[in-house]
Amino acid sequence: MEKRIVLIGAGSAQFGYGTIGDIFQSDVLAGSHIVLHDINPVTMGTVAQNSQAYIDAHNLPYTVSATTNRAEALQGADFVIISIEVGDRFELWELDWRIPQQYGIQQVYGENGGPGGLFHALRITPPILAICADVMAICPEATVFNFSNPMSRICTTVHRAFPELSFIGLCHEIASLERFLPLVLERPYTDLSVRAAGLNHFSAVLTATYQDTGADAYPDILARAPEFFGNMPMLDIARKYFNETGADTAVPEEALETITEAWPERRVFKAILERFGVLPITSDSHFGEYIQWAYDVTDHKGINDFYRFYKNYLTKIEPNIELKLKERIVPIVEGILTDSGYEEAAVNLPNKGFIDELPEWLVVEVPAKVDKNGVHGIAMGQLPKGFLGLLRNQVAVHDLTAEAILHQSRELALQALLVDPIVTRYQGMAEMLDTMIDYQRKWLGYLQ
Repeated sequence: MEKRIVLIGAGSAQFGYGTIGDIFQSDVLAGSHIVLHDINPVTMGTVAQNSQAYIDAHNLPYTVSATTNRAEALQGADFVIISIEVGDRFELWELDWRIPQQYGIQQVYGENGGPGGLFHALRITPPILAICADVMAICPEATVFNFSNPMSRICTTVHRAFPELSFIGLCHEIASLERFLPLVLERPYTDLSVRAAGLNHFSAVLTATYQDTGADAYPDILARAPEFFGNMPMLDIARKYFNETGADTAVPEEALETITEAWPERRVFKAILERFGVLPITSDSHFGEYIQWAYDVTDHKGINDFYRFYKNYLTKIEPNIELKLKERIVPIVEGILTDSGYEEAAVNLPNKGFIDELPEWLVVEVPAKVDKNGVHGIAMGQLPKGFLGLLRNQVAVHDLTAEAILHQSRELALQALLVDPIVTRYQGMAEMLDTMIDYQRKWLGYLQ
């Protein structure tokens, strides 16, 4: 089926090679043309050269091209996949994380929630809006998928700016359930039917049943999970998680021993499980970013240890093309093209009645049905009141983040800070915002 698939940010070896390998293993997409686009011609050229060599070596029914001209890349596009960052990824993340802490803001991390998530969104959303403007002008019928973070703030802003655009946020975090739930319940994940919902990186399991009997599995999860995460030796958990349960790349034993201290990064996780009665799908460094009391609960050494491991891993890994499905993008594209009607575990879409008592404009993460007409969120109804309350605390934050970006307003960005539950002080917040604008002027200088 000949389609034109555009990868924006393809100069990133991890994204470029991983997505290309996903596409290459698909029979449905055979005959498609893959367009690589990036602002860095050198890294993009390397990915293009290696992709063509792989096609030639394996006689694959695909073609590939590369261009730094976005308008050229988007001509005739059927699907557009975005995965970008700007500047030095880790240097900027560390500013997002540490500068607010210097101003007295107790945030556990700085990528998606809290002040760090705001600065990340202010920096990365404008170039994504520019990409979407080009899509609307050149290939408005294309389906656009976004992998960039902070997912929910980006997607909420894009849908506000371009309500007619088919724009879907995707994140692999839901896959963590496939790795640790079988360990908790001591049975294969295929024996379970699980649905989760919330906001991206702030989502929890809502229903879980055993496939063979239809019995509710949630009582077993609530009974077993606290002891599992509290008592199982950390090295054993890490070994099972990375090497025995389907992780993409096996991790050497010596490397496992360096990251086991990160696994206590489940203290906020356990508090949510025990006090709110729901199982988060992710760990403290993500879930805790949205909660004002998380700083008092979380294992800060665990978060720092995992961040060090992750940074070191990404700087040293040598990605390559593999005919192995790693992300969910290709099954979704196949589902659209074949009208499959299958259920995807997690997509990010505007809340068109999917979660009760949250506004329609807020982009939420829910399961979805996929067919020839696109991706359709599944209504999850009324969430547990406590968990819903945590989600509702984010409504004004997301609203003002989008408004600050679209109106290029420093004052609205300051308001976005001051309504955030993570921000518990007034003095110094204007100065903190100005400091970040000064340090990241190349990307935040548009705020007036």
